[in-house]
Amino acid sequence: MARPAWLRVLFDFVGLQASEILELGRDFRDIHEEAERRVIAEEGHKARLRTLWQRARGDEPAPDADTMASIAEAKRTRSILLQSAGTKLTERFAEWWQQGDYRFRFEADGNHFRIWVSDSRRPQEVELEHRSTGLQWFLSFFLVFLHEARGRHENCVLLLDEPGHSLHPLAQRDLSAFFEALAERNQIIYTTHSPFLIDADRLARARKVFVGRDGSTRASGDLLDAEGSDSQRGAGFVVRAALNLSVAEAMLGGAQPVLVQGQVEQTYLSLIRTLAVASGRFRPGRDLIFAPVCGLNVMPVLARMLSGADARPPRLVVDTTPAGAELAAAMAIADEGRLVRLAEIMGRDKVTIEDLLPKARLAALLDRIERRPERMFSDVLVDWRPFVPQVLDWAREEGITLAPDWRLRLAERLRTQLLDSSGGAENDAHLDEWIRLLEALQAR
Repeated sequence: MARPAWLRVLFDFVGLQASEILELGRDFRDIHEEAERRVIAEEGHKARLRTLWQRARGDEPAPDADTMASIAEAKRTRSILLQSAGTKLTERFAEWWQQGDYRFRFEADGNHFRIWVSDSRRPQEVELEHRSTGLQWFLSFFLVFLHEARGRHENCVLLLDEPGHSLHPLAQRDLSAFFEALAERNQIIYTTHSPFLIDADRLARARKVFVGRDGSTRASGDLLDAEGSDSQRGAGFVVRAALNLSVAEAMLGGAQPVLVQGQVEQTYLSLIRTLAVASGRFRPGRDLIFAPVCGLNVMPVLARMLSGADARPPRLVVDTTPAGAELAAAMAIADEGRLVRLAEIMGRDKVTIEDLLPKARLAALLDRIERRPERMFSDVLVDWRPFVPQVLDWAREEGITLAPDWRLRLAERLRTQLLDSSGGAENDAHLDEWIRLLEALQAR
């Protein structure tokens, strides 16, 4: 019977002994051949010749009724032991693995031992070696460490390099919970690049490892610590991703998602929502969460993922740019009633989301970003004209090449400035439009 390291642990874990399973599974031929070997060992060459002569004549002994009954009883006992062991593994494994109600069944046939696995989605039994790599990995890890941590690994420090990389995200979360249980008896140190193995509520335990500016490897408990060059920020990104997952999961649970064209619209609309609530004039029934579409091909997928209980897609906010018109046409085909046009909210055409914000502030911030021109944008701004076309005309006339993400950079700066100050009369001038837009997004 093959006995790799984790299989030996499995037998110990479920209370089986390989020698006993072998003994209980013997057939009459096994018993007879064992008796022959014993006689040959005692009597030597003469007994061997006699055995060969009997086989050549076909003079094989037949089992009597008592022997056959004894063999049958032994095999029934083995079957009961294997069934009990499979049930024990099923129950204990289910305590930690939440990604399926797996059922294990053990089968022994001569020197061969097999583990069969089934679940509610795939009731037909399949050998363990043909199930997913993640399930196989977690089962062997579960057995070795849960069992051995109470044995020779007790009080040991467990060092793990990228554990669970073959598991899908939800199973990685199960693994993280499993580590919590192991940590009651053993200190665990593991490396990971997965945000699903970083608990956002236990960041005090996390250390990020990175290559410093001097080329040395550093480990820091300061998760905001600089990580060498701007292109080497992987460790901090994983931590932020873990935090973002935790925050997003909590927010999306009771929020109303709204699709927007891109990150610029997401930034401004989130700012508008916050300022409108702070004014006291807008009291949302549910919080509004803005999800950027960033492309026509993405919208159907995102809309379906964020659909409500009635299976209707979230509302979509669009402007009058070509990208907005393209998205509006696609949404109109699916569900015209879910479309919110900025032009209708503001009562004028050729507008973008910037036209809902204080333009004087936007112009002043743009002048800080672009300090090269002789004419400042603030000097040529016309308040009643759409903002973005004015910026593009000014940049062309001044020979300025705007950064591809200039609108996003401007949005982020305005958000910081307005959240740090009251905004006053500047905000009040746009508050009515903000309320109309937000109420349109929440209308039933």
